[in-house]
Amino acid sequence: MLSSFLLLDATGTHLRHGAAPRLPQRYIEAIDGVAIGPSGGSCITAAYRAAPVVVSDIAADPLWAAYRHLPLAHGLRACWSTPILSAEGTVLGTFAMYYREPRSPSPHDLSVLAQVAAVAAVAIKQKQAEASLRRSEAYLAEAQRLSHTGSFGWRVGSGATFWSEEMSRIVGYDRAITPTMDLVRQRLHPDDLAWVQQTLDGACRDGKDWELEPRLLMPDGAVKYIHVVAHAGRDESGHLEFVGAVMDVTARKRAEEQLRHDEQELRRIVDAIPQTIVVLGPDGRTLYANQGVLAYTGLTLDEVMAVDFRARVFHPDDVARLHDDRQAALARGLPFENEQRARRHDGQYRWFLNQYHPLRDDQGRLLRWYVTGTDIDERKQAEERMRHENLVLREDLDRVSMFEDIVGSSAALRRVLAHVEKVAGTDATVLIVGETGTGKELIARAIHKRSPRATRAFIRVNCAAIPPALLASELFGHEKGAFTGALQRRVGRFEAAHGGTIFLDEIGDLPAETQIALLRVLQEREFERIGSSQPIAVDVHVLAATNRDLPAAVAAGTFRQDLFYRLNVFPIQMPSLRERVDDIPLLVAYLIERYATKAGKKIRTITKQTLALFQAYDWPGNIRELQNVIERAVILCASDTFGPWWRHALSTNAPSSKPPWPNAAAGCPAPPAQRPSWVCRGRRSHRKSKPWAFPSSASKRDRGTAASGTGYTALSGRSRRVLSVHAG
Repeated sequence: MLSSFLLLDATGTHLRHGAAPRLPQRYIEAIDGVAIGPSGGSCITAAYRAAPVVVSDIAADPLWAAYRHLPLAHGLRACWSTPILSAEGTVLGTFAMYYREPRSPSPHDLSVLAQVAAVAAVAIKQKQAEASLRRSEAYLAEAQRLSHTGSFGWRVGSGATFWSEEMSRIVGYDRAITPTMDLVRQRLHPDDLAWVQQTLDGACRDGKDWELEPRLLMPDGAVKYIHVVAHAGRDESGHLEFVGAVMDVTARKRAEEQLRHDEQELRRIVDAIPQTIVVLGPDGRTLYANQGVLAYTGLTLDEVMAVDFRARVFHPDDVARLHDDRQAALARGLPFENEQRARRHDGQYRWFLNQYHPLRDDQGRLLRWYVTGTDIDERKQAEERMRHENLVLREDLDRVSMFEDIVGSSAALRRVLAHVEKVAGTDATVLIVGETGTGKELIARAIHKRSPRATRAFIRVNCAAIPPALLASELFGHEKGAFTGALQRRVGRFEAAHGGTIFLDEIGDLPAETQIALLRVLQEREFERIGSSQPIAVDVHVLAATNRDLPAAVAAGTFRQDLFYRLNVFPIQMPSLRERVDDIPLLVAYLIERYATKAGKKIRTITKQTLALFQAYDWPGNIRELQNVIERAVILCASDTFGPWWRHALSTNAPSSKPPWPNAAAGCPAPPAQRPSWVCRGRRSHRKSKPWAFPSSASKRDRGTAASGTGYTALSGRSRRVLSVHAG
C-alpha cells in the first residue's frame, strides 16, 4: 500500500504535492498542480466533491479515463481518496491510498482512511496557524520598523516587562538585554523624569490608561522625542498590567520646530510688508492678520479673528454695499478686489484697495484666501478733487469770460500787473478790491497762472450767489447725514483746491457764521466738514475780491475786523475804466473783433468821433458795461465801419436817459481834455508798457501804428486785427 497527501493551493482550484514517501517521483511530478474537477481521477474528484472517491480498478473506472495512463505506467491499479476537511467543512486537501492490484476497501479500510484524513486536517490547520502567526509577526515587525513604533507590556506587580524589537531600537538597548522599566527611566531626559514618574504613579494607583510625550537622552547626547500610549488591563489573576505602543516622533518634532521657526520668520516678513494682510478661511472667516492690520486698527489678533471684525473696522455703508458681491465672489473662488473704507485706531476712515487671492491644493480644493490691503485714500481724494475740479472747470467754460487776456497799457493797469508779478510767487492772502466789472477775477487768474501752483486747481466761489444756509457746506463740504438732504459725503471747495488756489469772489457778502470758519482756515490752515469733528489740513492760496467798502462794513459790525486783517495782507486796488482812458481804444478794438467774429461780420474801421465819445464817457459799469455796449453795437452795425449806431447801444445801456456829456446827443466831439492821452503822448506811452501786458500777437510795428494816431491794434490771444480810424 502506498499513500499521498495533496494540499489545496491558496486559490482553492489546484492540488499541490504535500507528502508521498513511496510513490514514484515521476508520478508525483505528473500530478503536482492538477486542477480539481468533477472527473479526473480519485483525488481530483474528491477535492471537487468534498466527499470520498473510491476507485477499485483504475484500468476500468471512467473517472480515470483521461489520466489512467499515468498510474498504470507505474503499476498502480487501485486508488481510494478522501478529502481533508477543516472543522468548518472547508477542503484543505486530499489523502489517498494506492494499491498495485485491483482492490475494494473494507469498512475498516474506510474508517482508517477517514481517521487519517481527520488527523491530517488538524496538522494542516496547526501548520497554517503557525505560518500565519509567523507572517503576522513579520508583518508587525516590519510595520513597527517602518512606522517607528514599538510595543511593550508591563506587569506592575511583578515588574515583568517585555517589548518588541523596534522598542529596543527606539530606547537604544540591545535586543538580548532583558527589558525593565528601570532601563527606560535611565533613558528619560532629566528634565522630564519627575513628571513622567508622577504620571506613571497616578496611572498605577488609579488603574487607568495613560499617554505622555517625553524626551529620551541617548548615550551619544542626541535627544529623541517619543509618544507613549498605554492601555490598563488585568491578567487572569486580576493583577494590573499595561500594554502599549511607543512611537519615535523625533522627525515630527523637528519638523514642527522648523515649521514654527519658518512661520515666525514668514510672519516677521509679512509684518514688515507696508500693506495690510489678512488670511481667510474658504468661508471668509478671518484666520490671521499681520502686524500692519493690528497697528492700523488698534485691535488684537483675537479681536481681528472675531465674527464682528468687519462690522467694527469697515464703514457701515461699504459693508452693506459690498456684502452680496463679496459673498458671491468668495463662492466663485476666483481672484477679485474691492474698494472700501477702513476705520483707523483714531476713528478716521481711509480708503483701501483689497485684493483677494485664493490658495488651492493639488486637487483644486480651496484652502485659504489671502487678502492684501493698499491704502488708496490719497488717490481717492485726488479723484474726488479732480471730479470736483472738472465740474468747476465745466462751470467756468460755460461762463463766458470777460477777456481772453488782459488788454491795456495804461499806468494804472501797469501798477496792478506789477503787483501781480510780485505776489504771484508767494502764498500771501490777496484782497482784490474795485468797482464792479473792473476784471477782478482776471487778476486773480493771472496771479494763479504765474504762481508755482499754476498746474493745480483754480477754484472760484461766488459768495453772493450761494444761499447763506448752503455756503458753509459749499466751502467746507459735509458728511453723509450731516443735515436733511445730505445723502452722501461731499468734498468742499477748499478741499478741492488743495495744492492750488481758491478765489472767493464777493467776499463782502459772506455771512457772519461763515466768516468765523474762514478765519480758522486762514489762521490754522485746517477746517472740519459739516457733521464731522475730524480736522482736515489744507494747503491752498487764498485770493478774495469785493466791490464793497470792507472798512465801512467792519465799522458797521457786518464784517469781522480780524478776518479783514487776515484777508488784507496784500491788497490790490483795481482801477475803474474811467481811470484807464488810454486803454479804451485797445479794449474797443479787441471787443469789436471778438463780437464781429462771433456775429460773422467784418468791421474794418471806426470813426474818430466814436473813439472820442467812448473815452469821454465815465463808464459806471466799467469793462462789463463796455463789453455789453459793443456787443449790441456790433449786432446793429450794417457796414464795415463802426460808427454812429453805437450811440443807441450806449443810451440803452445807461441807467438813465441823460446823455453821457453835454452836447453828446447833438454829435459834438469831446473836448480836448477828454481826448485819448496816447494820441497826445505819441510812441513813448507804449514803450513803457510791460511786454506781458500784451499778448504775443502784437508786434512792435502794430504798437507803433497805434501810437501814431493813424490806427491801433486789437490785441487778443488768437489773432490780430487792424482797424482804420477816420473822421466820421
